[in-house]
Amino acid sequence: MPIRILPSQLVDQIAAGEVIERPASVVKELAENALDAGATQLDIDIEQGGLGLIRVRDNGSGMSVDELPLAITRHATSKISTLDDLMQVTSLGFRGEALPSIGSVSRLRILSRRAQDSQAHELLVDAGDVQTPRPAAHPGGTLIEVRELFHSVPARRKFMRAEATEAGHVLRLVERLALARMDVGFTLTHNGRQMLRCLPAVTDEQRLARVAEVMGDEFAGACMPVVVEAGPLSLRGWISLPTFSRSQGDLTHWFVNGRAVRDRLLINAARVAYRDVLFNGRHPAYVLSLGIDPAEVDVNAHPQKQEVRFRESRAVHDFIQRALERRLADTRPGLQSSAGDIRGTVFAAPSTNTFARGSSGSSGSPRGYAPAPLRPQGFSFERSSPWQVGEAVAGALAVDALQPDDRPLGQALAQLHGIYILAQDAEGLVLVDAHAGHERVLYEKFKAAQAEKPADSQALLEPLVLTLREHEIDALLQSGADWERAGFELERLAPGSLAVRRIPATLGHSDIGALLREVVAGVLDDQGVHHIEGAEHQLLATLACRAAIHAHRRLTLPEMDALLRQMEQTERSAQCNHGRPTYARVSLPELDRLFLRGR
Repeated sequence: MPIRILPSQLVDQIAAGEVIERPASVVKELAENALDAGATQLDIDIEQGGLGLIRVRDNGSGMSVDELPLAITRHATSKISTLDDLMQVTSLGFRGEALPSIGSVSRLRILSRRAQDSQAHELLVDAGDVQTPRPAAHPGGTLIEVRELFHSVPARRKFMRAEATEAGHVLRLVERLALARMDVGFTLTHNGRQMLRCLPAVTDEQRLARVAEVMGDEFAGACMPVVVEAGPLSLRGWISLPTFSRSQGDLTHWFVNGRAVRDRLLINAARVAYRDVLFNGRHPAYVLSLGIDPAEVDVNAHPQKQEVRFRESRAVHDFIQRALERRLADTRPGLQSSAGDIRGTVFAAPSTNTFARGSSGSSGSPRGYAPAPLRPQGFSFERSSPWQVGEAVAGALAVDALQPDDRPLGQALAQLHGIYILAQDAEGLVLVDAHAGHERVLYEKFKAAQAEKPADSQALLEPLVLTLREHEIDALLQSGADWERAGFELERLAPGSLAVRRIPATLGHSDIGALLREVVAGVLDDQGVHHIEGAEHQLLATLACRAAIHAHRRLTLPEMDALLRQMEQTERSAQCNHGRPTYARVSLPELDRLFLRGR
């Protein structure tokens, strides 16, 4: 068959296969165009999951009658004009492919009017057949209707899912847009039934209300705000407390300069930040927006613009990881409280309510519940055996007169079944898992001690030789200084062979070959060194777990109280090394309800 140029209509339909995957893809392209036009309100209506009708109405700047035919011409756009513009894109759309692609596989109607025009104009497109614009009535902005999507390519239409499934994809897309652009109002209706309505959010309270509308009230009640700036980078949004986690990563939203993305580097940075506080197999929830110089990020790396490429990907990864780690370090008693929810006699997972000090509306010690505090006279865990609570507090505490206790974890009263510490504060009962709390205290001490000095390393009697691809070895050796600081000595023996001559002493009993292969899997995305750090921390966590107080170890009241004070001073002490909560609270009103007091 001879080489020939394809008809323009067929070219548009081929391009539509990349740009238009399903009805949600159409909504995405139309909504992004509306946002680029300065719209502050988007009303989206769909029928039959979007296959029958997609209507997007906005109050943006609109288009003139001369621009309407250009709008459905391939590679016609108002967003960029030179290669320099492409290198620093600030708009959501820029390729000029969306409307021509949509018009080639549907019946398209565009109705638009600028504020300075006396009347609106309408343009109809049927499977690529373009009609002449004609006058029409429209108050302002742009209205686009897409009917009978894929009617000209029935082979694509039969691969669409059920109506409810396609409508669900559209809903999730609009929710992401609503999280990305808090200043814009959104409505979505399906078959005449409203699925989503978000008013413009300009204050912090309104933004959190929108997050609750999209992510759920449970997330909104168990999240922490994040605001971090460092030079050209900024990170804003909300992250879940470690006590709020998911079995799947369905509540993870990333935005880069207002663009919703699903980028592996960003997701991995958040995962690494949470690794010390989440239970195995659990996923965090977050809504995070990264601000960066447009010249430092390439948004033209994916057909649907869902992935981006950073010029300094390692720096971006480390900035996000460290920022979230520092925010999560505040999850300790007194800084970020987590609440326990009681059902009968069983303690369930932490609820969305946080019983902050004074939140019950009481002052002082309500109804005569006055704790008898133990005042510390000074103690330290650095004496001989750092994990022995008894040695640390022997003779260090003295019972004082009864008075209200303002310590975050209250005053220790007793030990239950050799496992839990019962304490009371001014607002009720605090239950602490002694092993979990002590485990976190030791783990953070071990990590701090390790960070203060260079990593100890040991030479191998025989070098460990790994067979890797040449470009993988190149990537590993480019970070040679990082490997040396971690305690490794790596040497290339041949184009595809790497020798490991020294390893960190803390990894002496680990499978170094398997560990390095894990590193290689992520090193090309600038994530490799975090595997080494994670392996070292895993060993420290194991040591802390084995050294911590175990069940049925009887503690004295001074020992229990000393552990509570150490937890209050330790970062991330609301969770143990495995992500389990270390304490829970039951307020006095909850206790009163259990015993029907006041009825």
